[in-house]
Amino acid sequence: MAYSEEIRKRRTFAIVSHPDAGKTTLTEKLLLFGGAIHVAGAVKSNKIRKTATSDWMDIEKQRGISVATSVMAFDYAGHKINILDTPGHQDFAEDTFRTLTAVDSVIIVIDIAKGVETQTRKLMEVCRMRKTPVIVFVNKMDRDGKDPFDLLDEIEEELQIKVRPLSWPIDMGQAFRGVYNIYEKKLDLYTPSKQYVTESLEFKDIQNPELEKHIGPGLAGSLRADLELIEGVYPSFDVETYLRGDIAPVFFGSALNNFGVKELLDCFIRIAPSPRPVQALERRVEPEEENFSGFVFKIHANMDPNHRSCIAFVKVCSGHFERNVNYRHVRFDKLMRFSSPTAFMAQKKETVEEAFAGDIIGLPDTGNFKIGDTLTAGEELHFKGLPSFSPEMFKYIENADPMKAKQLNKGIGQLMDEGVAQLFTNQFNGRKIIGTVGQLQFEVIQYRLLHEYGAQCKWEPISLYKACWIASDKKETLENFRKRKMQYMALDKEGREVYLADSAYVLAMAQHDFPDISFHFSSEF
Repeated sequence: MAYSEEIRKRRTFAIVSHPDAGKTTLTEKLLLFGGAIHVAGAVKSNKIRKTATSDWMDIEKQRGISVATSVMAFDYAGHKINILDTPGHQDFAEDTFRTLTAVDSVIIVIDIAKGVETQTRKLMEVCRMRKTPVIVFVNKMDRDGKDPFDLLDEIEEELQIKVRPLSWPIDMGQAFRGVYNIYEKKLDLYTPSKQYVTESLEFKDIQNPELEKHIGPGLAGSLRADLELIEGVYPSFDVETYLRGDIAPVFFGSALNNFGVKELLDCFIRIAPSPRPVQALERRVEPEEENFSGFVFKIHANMDPNHRSCIAFVKVCSGHFERNVNYRHVRFDKLMRFSSPTAFMAQKKETVEEAFAGDIIGLPDTGNFKIGDTLTAGEELHFKGLPSFSPEMFKYIENADPMKAKQLNKGIGQLMDEGVAQLFTNQFNGRKIIGTVGQLQFEVIQYRLLHEYGAQCKWEPISLYKACWIASDKKETLENFRKRKMQYMALDKEGREVYLADSAYVLAMAQHDFPDISFHFSSEF
């Protein structure tokens, strides 16, 4: 196959973790090794320091958190790497879940002091469901934290996956001396440095007395004992088992101090999968197929504030995408041509002439796309697995400036297309209700409406428990339900009927009273 060489070079992965574990910092350091940036940025807001490349939205710089998935591509050691840096904050979990449908593997970042946290557990469930291979990077070794063996037990128990250390720390915190790279049989010694790589020494025989010269007799003895225990307790590393998602290799380091990152990247490009087959409703799509196919997994408004443009992020699933060639938009059943497809470096983007399976490209969107849309060279394909979940918090959105009604409506429309939150229009009183997973999303929507669209909104409380998409074959039953629940019926952005239950008890009663109606808590887009 003409494309197989290009496809084999590609590695598309997401970096996920609980907030503050150091995910965005790790992304920065990977970009540094790829030569994509020359000075790594900091995530925490500080007027003097450079902010992280992947946190480019104003609100991200102010809060020091990621609120949107950003896509970055760079070349490293003959491979084309596509990184998706995802938001760790649980209020943006839905963006992260959708991003996981577009990657072939995942790196999970865990803080040595905090161990496995709630959000990490949820993300691992998604990886397990999709059988996505996972590498674990234990971060912040330059701080005191849990005993590495205890942490490995915790990872196995909490994330329900077998682990195998491929590097091992020599002490931690103030006394941290480096790691022994088990995978490459090297000794990597630590000097704290934000921008430079630390030296590493070939060290095939761990019994060699030279070890004492580098790290002292005490640490040399405990390192040998630890490595012996690792060989005895953990299964030997096997790439096939990793690719099946049954074992997670573990690396230790400090992303902030640029330590252990290169070892992670070098091992990653050797063992991580190149683009994998994707299941469509009709059939399994192989990456090496000649014909192009891809799906929209994310839409982002205002990547360039000067042009108010939306960009649809497309994961190329098969074949070869070319600029200025007609492709079929399956939902509309019409041909579309893209004159300026882009590749990303967070907010910076450049026009690309072509892309291959595994790549992420951005297509300018004037309202043609929604999440889950498929583009093909002509075939009827529908990629699945991009649901929208029932929100957990609801508020009425009201216009605070009557002169800016048009801007507000446009802003709400574009932000909802991104999947930031969901819009429901109450059929009883016509008021607009925004549903989100967490409180922070309301703040982000308000901030972005003001700063990106010049529209002011205000929130009004509403007491609701859950949104349920309803369906039934019996028209009479549906009509009866609509009459009974008139005040709580709404339409979502796609015009589908949604019942807004105001309590768990009321929802249970509705399910009991109307057995012929099915209540769905997620909607496939």
